[in-house]
Amino acid sequence: MTLPPEVHGRAYRLALENAVAHDGEARVDPILARLLATDPALRRRAEEVRDLVSEVVAEVRSLPGPERVDRLASLGGPEATRPKEAPSTGGEFPELEGAERGKVVLRLAPFPSGALHIGHGRMIFINQYYRERYGGKILLVFDDTVGSEEKRVETEFFGLIEEDLRSAGLTPDAVYYKSDRIPLFYPWARRVIDAGAAYVCTCPAETLRANRAAGVACGHRSQTHDATVSEWEKMLGNGYGPGEAVLRLKTDLQDPDPAFRDRVLMRISDLDHPRVGTKYRVWPMLEFSWAVDDIELGVTHVLRGKDLVIEDRMQRYIWDLLGIRGPPFGHWGILRVREAKVSKSKSYREVKSGEYDGWADPRTWSFRSLERRGISMDATRAFVLSFGMSLSDIEVPAETLYAENRKRIDATTVRRAFVADPVRVDVDEYPADLGSVRLANHPDLPALGDRDAPAGPSFYLARRDLVGRAGAEVRLKDLINIHLPDEPVGLAGEVRARFTSRENKRIPRLQWVGTEGAYPVDVLGVEGEHTRGWGEAALAAAQPGQILQFERVGFVRVESDWVPGSNPLRVVYGHP
Repeated sequence: MTLPPEVHGRAYRLALENAVAHDGEARVDPILARLLATDPALRRRAEEVRDLVSEVVAEVRSLPGPERVDRLASLGGPEATRPKEAPSTGGEFPELEGAERGKVVLRLAPFPSGALHIGHGRMIFINQYYRERYGGKILLVFDDTVGSEEKRVETEFFGLIEEDLRSAGLTPDAVYYKSDRIPLFYPWARRVIDAGAAYVCTCPAETLRANRAAGVACGHRSQTHDATVSEWEKMLGNGYGPGEAVLRLKTDLQDPDPAFRDRVLMRISDLDHPRVGTKYRVWPMLEFSWAVDDIELGVTHVLRGKDLVIEDRMQRYIWDLLGIRGPPFGHWGILRVREAKVSKSKSYREVKSGEYDGWADPRTWSFRSLERRGISMDATRAFVLSFGMSLSDIEVPAETLYAENRKRIDATTVRRAFVADPVRVDVDEYPADLGSVRLANHPDLPALGDRDAPAGPSFYLARRDLVGRAGAEVRLKDLINIHLPDEPVGLAGEVRARFTSRENKRIPRLQWVGTEGAYPVDVLGVEGEHTRGWGEAALAAAQPGQILQFERVGFVRVESDWVPGSNPLRVVYGHP
């Protein structure tokens, strides 16, 4: 099946816009992302769309620069090829099985080992969506079982996660901690034992794993009920040390999934828990704790990632064993942002070591890092919900998220000039009457006003814009044309150029900052890198938390703790 002709038309226009904006270097990923972001129906055919975009980009790159401009102009206004915006949620959300308005109870179950990040988006926003749809409740139940030496619970993360949820617009109806509920799990374990479905195993972990893989029962599986009760009471009475005994559930030893064969229900740990210390030594495994809590807490529907299907099986197995009807499950596939290298354990290490600038470091892709970059939770929510409850694993470029944010901030964001890695250029024969120029704060929105930008005869230009252009005529954007010297630009020193005309020629346009009143700027990038340069004089009036667009760079957000008037202006890069 071929793609509709209008998709080719939109791709062609986007490729022309991209090429004109980047001196002919149209790029596939931003164009693909914009197509997928504005037309959710195309996401199922993402690879076909990528192939089409690659062909169109190759065609546009082969065109001479002036012809690209002419062809773009011939297409008229952007409305001609812009698709209708997707609805507020975009994707499909089925009815919840047996749901009654006002009676739906959902739950979030984060493990408190770090800040919430973009990978938690579906958990948060899908549950939130269904709470709003049915007028229900959401419980926040911290999965703070004792963890391990490698993955430990820390007190700071409880408050951190609640703050993240509030910033996402979600206030839970109640908050629970598994660590407060440990004694509630012991009677349930005893019920499983009394049903003849559990036994205490003292095999070494290596033996347990080998038997499970081979589908072989160990000697403890044939314990009598009385023997199991005695061993269980010995576990509770400190008769065993950590790793010496576990309570295991009897399942089919020939189950096709070796991981489901006689899984562990309860184990022993002496780790010091930040909330309850060493008060408890026998701790439930997570799936057993949920078999209990989803009933005890009155959860009506469990919505979670499809990677937790084995937990579903465990819960259903225990409920069926005890004659309990539990809540139905709903699932979604993994949603990955291609550029986001999300790893809570890595972020934990880097934050603790000081390599990362806290949990708001852009490299964590945490919710607080997105807000620091000027990406709103409203945009993040719309991005996540646009994929619905699809079971398919989805990987999309970050531009898909950026497109959602751009819709929300473009019309209120003023433009400013910034030049990275600057080279001072002095222009000979510069017009005496051009000490400044009046520039619009937004090229398409006169309501945002304008400002005076100090101009020549001296400017800062980006080194990358000068390299390879020795002897060329270029245009300083919205100002004048100059002739660059015949000698290549070196790594140091200043450059002398010559004024040629004011005519708006079709020649390369370079971003510039007049040296008079230029303001030093430090840009924190998505990978934690710092880029320094000069910004125009108007940046002296920037305010903490303000979102700006640096022309030909992208949207940035002024750091919240920046003191107005201090040097340099510190901003965080958001997106193109």
